[in-house]
Amino acid sequence: MSEKALRDLNTILGTERKNEDSSKACLTKPSVDNADENIEERQKKKTSSSLVSPAVNGNLTVTVNSGAEVVNAEVEYIESENLNDLEDIDTCLKTLLAGLDSKDWVLVCDTLNNVRRLSIFHKEAMLDMLGDVITSIAKSLKSPRSAVCKTAIMTSADIFSTYNDLIIDSLDPLLVQLLLKASQDKRFVCEAAEKALISMTTWISPISLLPKLQPYLKNKNPRIRAKASMCFSRSVPRLGAEGIKTYGIDKLIQVAASQLSDQLPESREAARALLLELQNVYEKFHDLMASAVVEHTVNEHTVNEHTVNEHTVNEHTVNEHTIDEHTINDDTVNEHTANDHTVNEHPEMSSWESFCQSKLSPLSAQAVLRVTSIAREGLVS
Repeated sequence: MSEKALRDLNTILGTERKNEDSSKACLTKPSVDNADENIEERQKKKTSSSLVSPAVNGNLTVTVNSGAEVVNAEVEYIESENLNDLEDIDTCLKTLLAGLDSKDWVLVCDTLNNVRRLSIFHKEAMLDMLGDVITSIAKSLKSPRSAVCKTAIMTSADIFSTYNDLIIDSLDPLLVQLLLKASQDKRFVCEAAEKALISMTTWISPISLLPKLQPYLKNKNPRIRAKASMCFSRSVPRLGAEGIKTYGIDKLIQVAASQLSDQLPESREAARALLLELQNVYEKFHDLMASAVVEHTVNEHTVNEHTVNEHTVNEHTVNEHTIDEHTINDDTVNEHTANDHTVNEHPEMSSWESFCQSKLSPLSAQAVLRVTSIAREGLVS
């Protein structure tokens, strides 16, 4: 091979090596970049997954990452009896509404707990801003963060126990949210909402609460209907016998009858409990009124008897025994007649069965009577 040919061959081989090295570099570089990106993504995921730790002992531990600084924040679910008083009431009141509307959800939870402290230890101090506070609590109840939602629920319960009927005009936004939360699948939120609803029916007077609950008994959501039925059934007995009579047994029996055929068993059970309460009250008044009418009739005839006897002694001494015997017999007949006609003269004293049939449709009356008769048979046996 000539020297020139050898030189040309070396040139060709050198060019091929350069092309091969450059192609390897092109192929290798993206893989290195991708590896760096994957490592960075994994680090981000690891960091984000460590932001929220599982709840321990009812408290939620949260890691807040602010630039290079990492802060651990613990949201505590403190029971009402374990809350301590505030150190600086004036400052707390000034920052209360701003704290409730803050975008920092940890601050919102702290402020909600301060609302609880104010309601327990300084009831009068928050009266002027109570409406605005309740609006903010209702907003927190809608929060997608469970920690904020549960703290707001606990705050609602304390508001009910402290302010009672004073919040009745602001109750609606709280009520609808609590009914929704009590219907949720998240157990720890659901249980807190149930407690708040029990607090509501315990501390707010039934005469004020029942009209607020009634629209939710016809809600499209069956779970909301069920929770509303349970609240309604718990609230009615607090009226007392006289209060139930004043409110209207006929109205209440119609409400209970409508819930007997509801989709969920909770609604039906609440309706059964309410019907038994109404039956007891109705029969109590029935017996009292019957006794009162009979007593009045007997007393009236006794007075007449004494009058006749006195007149007989003065004018007809000889026939005294005959007249007395005749008077006693007449009174006995009159007493039986009074007992027989008591129901006819007082239609409100008719039997429970007649009452149900007069106030309800045939099917509803039949369902109500079946429920109350079965319960009575169970008590007798």
